Amino acid sequence: MKYLFFSWLVVFVGSWIIYVQYSTYTELCRGKDCKKIICDKYKTGVIDGPACNSLCVTETLYFGKCLSTKPNNQMYLGIWGNLPGVVKCQMEQALHLDFGTELEPRKEIVLFDKPTRGTTVQKFKEMVYSLFKAKLGDQGNLPELVNLILTVADGDKDGQVSLGEAKSAWALLQLNEFLLMVILQDKEHTPKLMGFCGDLYVMESVEYTSLYGISLPWVIELFIPSGFRRSMDQLFTPSWPRKAKIAIGLLEFVEDVFHGPYGNFLMCDISAKNLGYNDKYDLKMVDMRKIVPETNLKELIKDRHCESDLDCVYGTDCRTSCDQSTMKCTSEVIQPNLAKACQLLKDYLLRGAPSEIREELEKQLYSCIALKVTANQMEMEHSLILNNLKTLLWKKISYTNDS
Repeated sequence: MKYLFFSWLVVFVGSWIIYVQYSTYTELCRGKDCKKIICDKYKTGVIDGPACNSLCVTETLYFGKCLSTKPNNQMYLGIWGNLPGVVKCQMEQALHLDFGTELEPRKEIVLFDKPTRGTTVQKFKEMVYSLFKAKLGDQGNLPELVNLILTVADGDKDGQVSLGEAKSAWALLQLNEFLLMVILQDKEHTPKLMGFCGDLYVMESVEYTSLYGISLPWVIELFIPSGFRRSMDQLFTPSWPRKAKIAIGLLEFVEDVFHGPYGNFLMCDISAKNLGYNDKYDLKMVDMRKIVPETNLKELIKDRHCESDLDCVYGTDCRTSCDQSTMKCTSEVIQPNLAKACQLLKDYLLRGAPSEIREELEKQLYSCIALKVTANQMEMEHSLILNNLKTLLWKKISYTNDS
């Protein structure tokens, strides 16, 4: 009788845990809701884009494994025809930086309200230019970026941007990741845009969707303690030369977003889950939604009320300080992207590092982590440290099969 009771208790507790975890999963993974919202808008002619027909009519674009970490940012491995991709859909408005507060529930009428019927292409270009000026600052090459956006918006490549295509493009331009994909479309470590429909978009997928390369079914992930998971991550990393090649890719991406052609972008969530790599061990960004234009971030944070520095944080990694005399956040981010990237790479690269370069590698990584935005000649230091690290790593792996 005692064994029967304990057996029943184990089954009951196990079932309850599975139910709670499954409920959490269903809140995170709302792909059906996302598809319904998008397809309803497409079928009524509000939005358009190269992925719309495949998603809503022929159903040759479908969602696979759920990768979502927040209910409002839907993310799935998907298949479009016979091509793998990553499908992303916003379930709530993403019209501004949230600084830790919840965004209002998504309102489709507001999201797809611009441009209005009767808007000319010239007027639409002026709208896009004004948006870029606010996000990226007043730069002389913004008209060039506007023309690039119009080329992307013309999803059916008929030489014209329809109202539905313009509404989709306008919604997508509120998303920093989409803007960054367009700006860096020719860069090796930025995933390619495959298509869009409304504010749903499909980007190229990568074989490994975490820096550590281990991906488990969600059911198993839910039951693994975080400390044990970190130990597993370290055990399942690629060989050191391959890790070095992936690390070089991250350093090159930092170069791409540091004072690029349209200003500086700040990496506000540098974590292993946002970085992936392909079968050749070339780094590919998996999630760039928390990479934001510096001008945009400064404008939005500079007058934010604060009690301490803890109130002046965006994402997990973009930190400014609290001016106690005014109780307002300052606009200058403390750490540059490179310092944050080196912090992530420190344990990753030092574990298993060849003995002949370990001491020098550790020294360079700590110098990199100590880099501050406010340092004298920061840009010169930034370039020197970055180049020294890349040179050290390339020198060690340049004659191996992994290079």
